[in-house]
Amino acid sequence: MEEKSIKTRTIPLIPLRGVTIFPYMVLHFDVGRERSINALEEAMVNDQLVFLVSQKDVEVNAPKPEDFYHTGTISKIKQMLKLPGDTIRVLVEGISRAKISDITQETPYFTVEVEEQEGFKEEETNEEIEALMRGVLEAFENYIDVSNKISSEVLLAMNEIEVPGRLADMVASNIVLKPTQNQQILEAFDVTERLEVLYKYILEEIQILEIEKKINSRVKKQINKVQKEYYLREQLKAIQKELGEDEGLVEEVDEYKQQLKKLKFPKDIHDKVQREVDRLLKLAPSSAEVGVVRNYVDWIFNLPWKKETKDRLDLKVSSKILDDDHYGLEKVKERILEYLAIRQLSKSMKGPILCLVGPPGVGKTSIAKSIAASLNRKFVRMSLGGVRDEAEIRGHRRTYVGAMPGRLISAMRQVGSKNPVLLLDEIDKLASDFRGDPASALLEVLDPEQNNTFTDHYLEIPFNLSKVMFITTANSLDTIPRPLLDRMEVIRIAGYTEEEKYKIADKYLLPKQVKEHGLKKDQIQVSEKAIRDIVTYYTRESGVRNLERQIANVCRKAAKRIVEEKVKTVRVMPNNLNKYLGKKIYSFEMMNEKDEVGVARGLAWTAVGGDTLSIEVTPMKGKGKLSLTGRLGDVMKESAQAAISYTRSKVEEFEIDPDFHEKVDLHIHVPEGATPKDGPSAGITMATAVISALTNIPVRKDIAMTGEITLRGRVLPIGGVKEKVLAAKRAGIKNIILPMENKKDADDIPENIRKTIKLNFVDHMDEVLEYALKRGENNED
Repeated sequence: MEEKSIKTRTIPLIPLRGVTIFPYMVLHFDVGRERSINALEEAMVNDQLVFLVSQKDVEVNAPKPEDFYHTGTISKIKQMLKLPGDTIRVLVEGISRAKISDITQETPYFTVEVEEQEGFKEEETNEEIEALMRGVLEAFENYIDVSNKISSEVLLAMNEIEVPGRLADMVASNIVLKPTQNQQILEAFDVTERLEVLYKYILEEIQILEIEKKINSRVKKQINKVQKEYYLREQLKAIQKELGEDEGLVEEVDEYKQQLKKLKFPKDIHDKVQREVDRLLKLAPSSAEVGVVRNYVDWIFNLPWKKETKDRLDLKVSSKILDDDHYGLEKVKERILEYLAIRQLSKSMKGPILCLVGPPGVGKTSIAKSIAASLNRKFVRMSLGGVRDEAEIRGHRRTYVGAMPGRLISAMRQVGSKNPVLLLDEIDKLASDFRGDPASALLEVLDPEQNNTFTDHYLEIPFNLSKVMFITTANSLDTIPRPLLDRMEVIRIAGYTEEEKYKIADKYLLPKQVKEHGLKKDQIQVSEKAIRDIVTYYTRESGVRNLERQIANVCRKAAKRIVEEKVKTVRVMPNNLNKYLGKKIYSFEMMNEKDEVGVARGLAWTAVGGDTLSIEVTPMKGKGKLSLTGRLGDVMKESAQAAISYTRSKVEEFEIDPDFHEKVDLHIHVPEGATPKDGPSAGITMATAVISALTNIPVRKDIAMTGEITLRGRVLPIGGVKEKVLAAKRAGIKNIILPMENKKDADDIPENIRKTIKLNFVDHMDEVLEYALKRGENNED
């Protein structure tokens, strides 16, 4: 049975800061507050008893009754020691817990009336109490193991205690708890409750201590690892220094690791580069492999993974830049402005892949530079002319000695931006041999759906090319493989008319060359007629490259005169042009002065533009032999045979001897025999010349023609209409016969040319002959 006795005492009180005293506990503490010192003195005068309670807030210096707990411990003062500075150190022993029933005095010290309660007597326990005691002792043992702060001898002393209340108080005094938890144990007058509260707090404390221990162990391990690495690195430095080897390798690796952190690669790429960087430390500094790894890592860190320029999305500014740099080229400019407009609406737009096709010198390469300037992007050019090794594009694997990335990755490193304008110049001049096909290697590069993960053989990690604006140039599409051509948006740039060349020379080329030759505007004056004569008689090309050279010649001669003869202004006129450029280089084959039999004027397209082509046919007595001269290609020879076959089918209509193919030898000749000629577009011209020669009907002098012929006399479409019409205009021809299916191409011909030339569109050879042959009086001159 539980037996309780209540005693009432009136004793002095001392509030303690941050300390809780339990019964049977011996403790010393320092006293410095005047009230507390007075209470000590009063206790020493009487029976040395003092009531010790804990303050709720340790910061309060002069506590009031509400600032301390009202349950505390009656303690006996065992010893007092005065310390310097009016502080007293007191040694006390806890006797029993008690509760304040009344505060009888507050100054000069607290005096309180307390109720002292005694719990179980020594022999009074039950099964529940016994179980709790065992649990507390077991938990306390675990606490000692985990904390390593209490001697195991204390546990032996605890095992000797049989009084439940005393055991609880002794254990509580030996573990570290929060002041509020200590107070809760102190206020538990009921022994069962006290043991339960204590047991709960010990278990919680053990859990916290175990977590703390794990954290400490982990931190210690990390510190040990860092210290070990530091120690080993210092040893390595010392060894390298002693051997006279590369001391900076460790610093270099550290620098690489810093760069790797900044780049924030995806995990797989990060791990690959990390492995390569770590390999540097494992290799002997004198090893050749160090250079290979270092070169590889340098390439990776020097590529523009994150760097890019901001696009200029102002259409007016971009349009002005394009107009200032180039005359005409409306389709190209329109395409670039469309791209800019879409970029304003959609930031995720992939870079277009444009293919500029046209004859040499029309400004394909320079317009790519202007596109870069208008977009405010960096520009890089990569020439593909004559490239025949696939590794030039994709690079060599690192297993090869002296391996390097391909020219594409090299260009990206050189330009230092992930969204440049990259010009692939002369893509039609790519070759292939046993080293691979570079055109096939470009298939991935020039596919907007694939080039975001372009993988170079050397790097072996994907590089994003989707933001690059690729521009390719070509003179002809014939040699570009179809799969590669399919990936590009083709924009054709035709040759310039004489009028366009004059404007380009006057607006762009002449001012540019005057400036480059150190001349001032007022030191040289070139008349309009002189520029037109340079265009007409000193150049024959679709572009303006030779025209610029001739203007440069004029400027050089002018500069020489200014320096030698001290001339203030040099005037270049048509009548003195030969002084600067010599005799006229070209003279155009003008139209015939009269209608001729067996001579028809054809129109041809060459790499440098359009040209007129006389086709002469002479019939001779013989055995039906056909002679073709003038360096004609296979296709052109076949056109001649088709023309003969068509003529044989029309012998009755034109009153030709049905057996002419057995009695007459025909010689077909195309002048300028040194120049190779090929293509089907001379078909109707040959047929007209053959029929004229056999019927003795003259061909009109002012007419030129182009078109492919079939055996049935149908006229099929041809290419290069604009260039051919311009050539006819230069030759003074007024009428041109074109296939009906080429009517759509008439829009490409400048309007001022269309006004001066009559275009006759035909479907059949009969219509051609109706226009071309001068039969009787019905045909007008």
